[in-house]
Amino acid sequence: MRTLISEIAKKDGQEVEIKGFAQTIRDQGKIVFILVRDATGLVQVVFTKEFLETMQKAQTVTMESVIAVKGLAKKEDQAPGGFEVLAKELEILSLANPELPIPILEKGSQEEADQSIRLDWRWLDLRKPHSLLTFQVWTTLEAAFRNYWLKNGYVEIHTPKLIGAPSESGAEVFEVKYFEKTAYLAQSPQFYKQMAMAAGFEKVFEVGPVFRAEPSFTSRHATEFTGYDAELSYIDSHEDVMKAEEEAIAEAIRAVKEKHGEAIKKEFDREVTVPTVPFPRVSMKEAKEILKGMGVASEKEGDLSPEEERKISEYVLKEKGHEFVFITDYPASVRPFYHMRHENDPTLTKSFDLLWGGLEVTTGAQREHRYDVLVSQAKEKGMNVESIQFYLNFFKYGCPPHGGFGMGPNRVMMKLLGIDNVREAMFLYRGVKRLEP
Repeated sequence: MRTLISEIAKKDGQEVEIKGFAQTIRDQGKIVFILVRDATGLVQVVFTKEFLETMQKAQTVTMESVIAVKGLAKKEDQAPGGFEVLAKELEILSLANPELPIPILEKGSQEEADQSIRLDWRWLDLRKPHSLLTFQVWTTLEAAFRNYWLKNGYVEIHTPKLIGAPSESGAEVFEVKYFEKTAYLAQSPQFYKQMAMAAGFEKVFEVGPVFRAEPSFTSRHATEFTGYDAELSYIDSHEDVMKAEEEAIAEAIRAVKEKHGEAIKKEFDREVTVPTVPFPRVSMKEAKEILKGMGVASEKEGDLSPEEERKISEYVLKEKGHEFVFITDYPASVRPFYHMRHENDPTLTKSFDLLWGGLEVTTGAQREHRYDVLVSQAKEKGMNVESIQFYLNFFKYGCPPHGGFGMGPNRVMMKLLGIDNVREAMFLYRGVKRLEP
């Protein structure tokens, strides 16, 4: 029976069988050392002439080959993890080509390969311990979000990704041939989350793929990514949505810290800080005034550029000691037609973006649920109302006041682990020029 490497410390003096990748190999003639890696850790395996045939086979192993070893677990203070395995039997399960296209180890004699090359060989790049940790953290993060939603009465839905009309503004969508028609890949589950509100579900969430035909090459954009979406009914304003989101985020980060905090510090040199609630709120108007006072030129009317996002986050961290900040009350001119507008100032929407350490991770709002107002706002935006009539029909027969948000967990992972590029926080990146592997 296989023993996971993390369990070897419990097997001192016992026969074990381990399986994993040969990470490093040192052949000293009379003795061979192979550092074996599985998903739980590393252990040194020692091959000696006492089992000559086994040692000779070990001398044929190449780096990153997959092997199975049977031997004696023994305490050894000088070995990684304080234990080693004295090999008796060796089986080469899969012999690796000795010429690796990219280095697996970032430290040592081999230098880190260029990112674009590493993405060509992503399955090898993912063998690095910090890559595995990235997705272990993501697993914990997602489970914590689900736990928050489920214990607070949310219903999970799965909305279609093939739709008959361009979603939201109609821009930046992928067209696909759908029998004799043209279909589109959904930019978000927004319309269908709102359908669930009209159906009386009251609270819903979805974890699923999102497609954006943005010709962007920045470090924070991708054409396909996973989105976290939530929507809730009977709210009084977008403040209720922000409250629900900040509670979920704090709970999720707390779960990550408890389970992976030490490992994140070791692999990424990053302290996980659980944010306090409520998060600071700064209106767009206030943000522009603060930035002006800091000498930061406004690059976008009614919106924030990436540089402005970084600067306002620096200000909030300094003045309020918080890594998060909600930027609220965006002008209607830069928001979708379905965002509700303020009664006392219809030029502003009841919407927000959430910034974490200078990076936008969320967009949310109270939605407009009144049919006639929605139609008017869609026309005002120059939209073809007939093309979205299926959506507008959701609001013809009664719909509760509601709102919600969409979050990019890839960006959340960037901030959690201090990763500079979203490509490193995705299992497989899709961009303008990348469809493989």
